[in-house]
Amino acid sequence: MQRDGLHRERRRRPPLLSSGHGLARVSGLVPAGVLALAIGLLTGGCSAWQTGAGALEGVAAPASDEPASFVNSLGMVFVRLPAGEFLMGSDEPAEHLRQAFPGMEPERFQDLGDEAPVHRVVISRAFYMGKHEVTVGQFSRFLGLSGYQPESIADGTGGYGFNPAYDPASTARRDAFEGRDTRYSWRNPGFTQGDDHPVLNVTWNDAQAFARWLSQAEGRTYRLPTEAQWEYAGRAGTRSRYHSGDDPLSLLAVANTFDRASARHWPRWAGNALPGNDGFPFTSPVGTFAPNAWGLHDMHGNAWEWVSDWYGADYYANSPLQDPQGPATGDNRVRRGGSWHTWPFYLRASFRNWNSPQTRYTLVGMRLVLEIPQTTPHGEPRP
Repeated sequence: MQRDGLHRERRRRPPLLSSGHGLARVSGLVPAGVLALAIGLLTGGCSAWQTGAGALEGVAAPASDEPASFVNSLGMVFVRLPAGEFLMGSDEPAEHLRQAFPGMEPERFQDLGDEAPVHRVVISRAFYMGKHEVTVGQFSRFLGLSGYQPESIADGTGGYGFNPAYDPASTARRDAFEGRDTRYSWRNPGFTQGDDHPVLNVTWNDAQAFARWLSQAEGRTYRLPTEAQWEYAGRAGTRSRYHSGDDPLSLLAVANTFDRASARHWPRWAGNALPGNDGFPFTSPVGTFAPNAWGLHDMHGNAWEWVSDWYGADYYANSPLQDPQGPATGDNRVRRGGSWHTWPFYLRASFRNWNSPQTRYTLVGMRLVLEIPQTTPHGEPRP
């Protein structure tokens, strides 16, 4: 049986939507630190329920002579993130969430146990994180240079896409998007994308193939981030629901999510949309919205991002302190961050979603990590 679609979201009846508000988009040229401080002041910073950590947690100075940013052979920009530590996960009471998201059905707040317990994580080494999600243009160049065929094409079953004539109620799965169908793939998610939009309909296996080819082509190690690295990078030193604060309206400046622009196509879910219109009913060019304090764009919204970990509902209870890698085995891989079609509740930095490694979907893309080689005090590579 196909294991596609937003299984996790469907099980929680998550948002196949997102939002935008009446605020104008903030230019990516706004200094990240100034933006983070301003949004934090406007939205109230961290919630009262969050204890044991300040708004900014201890961040170590970069322990590397590598440059602050790096542009690779495909034009992908990577930002160096420092080694450090943070508190991962959330134990926010369901009652607080119900008050913050009054339009959500009560049962949606009863299935969040995999976000707990909140636990300390040490990221022991600095690393480069993609400044943006992988774009259509970059993925296309990879395919042209490598000869790789994405799974949606190679297995002959296609992907998922938006079709305004499609009725979810007419199907057994009641999925928000039509598929699998050979009309849909990374080339066609059912709406127009430019080369600077995030690539969609890519599987976890496709992402692995891309990272593996890029590593071989450049002689450096590219890979998907671990789930811990992803949340560390996404939070950028914060403990709020979003890196922009606790208020869902703070997303309007930093994220392409389910708002009035998207809700026009899904009127039955309009009550879950943010009360704004960012002008993007579907994906937006990467980097359109303001970055987090570490200079990373679209850590909330635009496209769900695969990470390397297998999913384990109780993994946090047994997670190692240093550089957790996720369960040793599993059936599903984790994806993080939400998409252009995701409700604000599911855009929280702590929210975990998952699908089988073969899943291809019109909301799911990727972002890569570039490892920084370890060296000895004499500058020689460590064995």
